[in-house]
Amino acid sequence: MMDIFDAIKTRRSIRRFSDKPVSQEDIETILDLVRYSPSWANMQCWRFIVVRDRQKIQKISELSYVESFLKPMGYKANPATKGIGEAPVVIISCADPSKSGTIWNQAYYMTDIGITSQTLMLAVRGLGLGTVFVGIFDEDAIRSLLNIPSNIRVVGVFPIGYLHDEKKETKMPERKPLSEIVFHEKWQE
Repeated sequence: MMDIFDAIKTRRSIRRFSDKPVSQEDIETILDLVRYSPSWANMQCWRFIVVRDRQKIQKISELSYVESFLKPMGYKANPATKGIGEAPVVIISCADPSKSGTIWNQAYYMTDIGITSQTLMLAVRGLGLGTVFVGIFDEDAIRSLLNIPSNIRVVGVFPIGYLHDEKKETKMPERKPLSEIVFHEKWQE
């Protein structure tokens, strides 16, 4: 397993996968680590669906393109669509909003899932696998496909697998320097 600092610094959004299977043990390790994530009042509003069925994965891939959302932004496709279809396993993250809090009109189930998403992505990287958070999809259609109750929100789709070309290292996108993103004592322009 990879050191946590290395996993943080080398994690990338992976959208191409080989057909090499991902073991059930690796998926259980990932999800076991995810359950240690903090949540609102420790209510653990999250639920996860592991999908290995090729037909369902293909359908989830198709449902990740929402023309009415992406087309006005100039996208002809969701960059993750192909990767979802290639992945040997897809994890769907869901949340029960009633099992989390709301304060000042902010629904904390989104924060809870955000935290689990980062834990999941780092666990995936730590095992030498790749993933990407996919947040654009037809929620109602995925809910119907996977028999998810109407009170449960589908929040993210995570295709998981080995890199399509393990020799090709994905370059780290440029990061802003700390001096541009960190202020001390007060906001500064």
